[in-house]
Parts: sequence; C-alpha cells; structure tokens
Amino acid sequence: MRRKLIAGNWKMNLGYRDSEKLAKDISAKTGKKELDSLDILLCPPYVSLGIVNKAIKDTGIKLGAQNLFFENDGAYTGEISASMLKSVGCEYVISGHSERRTIFHETNADVNKKVRKTIESGMKPILCVGESLIEREDDIFEGIIEKQLTEGLEGITAELMKGVVIAYEPVWAIGTGLNATPEQASSVHGFIGNVIQNLYDKNTAEELVIIYGGSVNTKNAEEILSACGIDGALIGGASLKADDFTYIVKTAANIKQLVK
Repeated sequence: MRRKLIAGNWKMNLGYRDSEKLAKDISAKTGKKELDSLDILLCPPYVSLGIVNKAIKDTGIKLGAQNLFFENDGAYTGEISASMLKSVGCEYVISGHSERRTIFHETNADVNKKVRKTIESGMKPILCVGESLIEREDDIFEGIIEKQLTEGLEGITAELMKGVVIAYEPVWAIGTGLNATPEQASSVHGFIGNVIQNLYDKNTAEELVIIYGGSVNTKNAEEILSACGIDGALIGGASLKADDFTYIVKTAANIKQLVK
C-alpha cells in the first residue's frame, strides 16, 4: 500500500546551525502517530546535510538532497555526486524541479540521467513534472507533462519504478501564493497515473506515490491532501517553519489514504 510522503524542500535557505535547529524542532514536534502513518523527508542545502542527518538520527525522519550530478566523480567544479550524498545519509534526491529546469536550463535528458544515477546508487528519486501558466492556459499541459514523464523515465524498468516518487508541481503555483485547485491537482495526478499505466502497467501505476508541490501551506493543506490521488506534498516555504511543517505533517497523518 502507498504511504503518504511529506517532503520539505528548504531550497537555498538557512545556514548550518539554523538548519540543525529546524531539524531538531521538527523532530521534537513529530510524534509516533505521524511517523507510523507516513514518510517524512527533509531536504536541506548541501552544506547542512551532515548536521541535519545527525539531528534526525534514529527519529524515523528521512534525509534527502535537492539535486545531484550524474557523473560518479571528476573535474566538475561545484557539483555533487550520488555517492557523496549517500555517504551523509541521503535516501532521496529531488530531480527536475521547475527551478532547475527554468533557471539552470536542465532538459528532460539531463533529468533522466539524474533519475537513473539516483536509482543506480540505491536512493529514491523524486521526479518533478509540471506546466507553466502559458502551457496551462494554452491547454497543452498534459502533453508537456507526458513528455516530461516519458523522457524523464526513459530506461527505467517497472521493477525500478518501485522506488520512484513523482511530484506534480504546476510552475505557476510555486512561490507565487497561487494554487492549483484540489480538483485541478487531482485531475493531473490521475492523468499522471494513466501515463504511467501506459508506459508500464496497472500495478505500477497503482503503487506509484504522486505528491503535489505548489505553495502548500497550513491554510490549504487539508483540502489539497484530501483530494483523490494526492499522496503527499513537496513543501517549500512552509517547510522552513517547524510549526507550519509539522502542522501539515499532522494533517496528512489524519487523512485516510484514498484510492486513485
């Protein structure tokens, strides 16, 4: 059975000690019920991965990275490898986030290399897909998302898909305060499931964890997380406040898992 996943993407925020404090505060405010009910993931900046890993050690909270490079090692100044991330305790890696695609011009082929390297290294990729406002208004967003999925998962077998998480993040709803309505998000999550079923099979689609990312906060979390087919959230700004993040975690733990 799918488990909900609540992931905090801290992006380029918080220094070393602030990261440690936030991780400890989140851990202190997270109870057994939440940890038994769902997976909780923190994705701090690279420099804080080690200290956050120590802060959440033996708590059940998981550690993830915001990105990686797809080569094993070498002269790639400023990059970080899968083995480095794994050595500090990472279990998940975010790939294809809209900010990586738009600001750093990562292509579907680049994202695919990162997803494959993450799996090869024994970690779980969170593959982000989503449309811009123009693509939504022009009603071509389904084609965009299908292309991102098809090309981003190229070479990934049904067996390997067991460790993959898909994050639907409408680009127009990230950091803008805007949101896809629960109905819009649920519809796209259903569409993603259909694409995965066509690429693989029904069982793979039914077992796939699909989370929503797009300005999730304490005010809208219950409505979004209650929508059919939404298995959790990839949270940005609200993950930087322990009270807000754990409120969303507790909200998710109290929502009965819905069938896609």
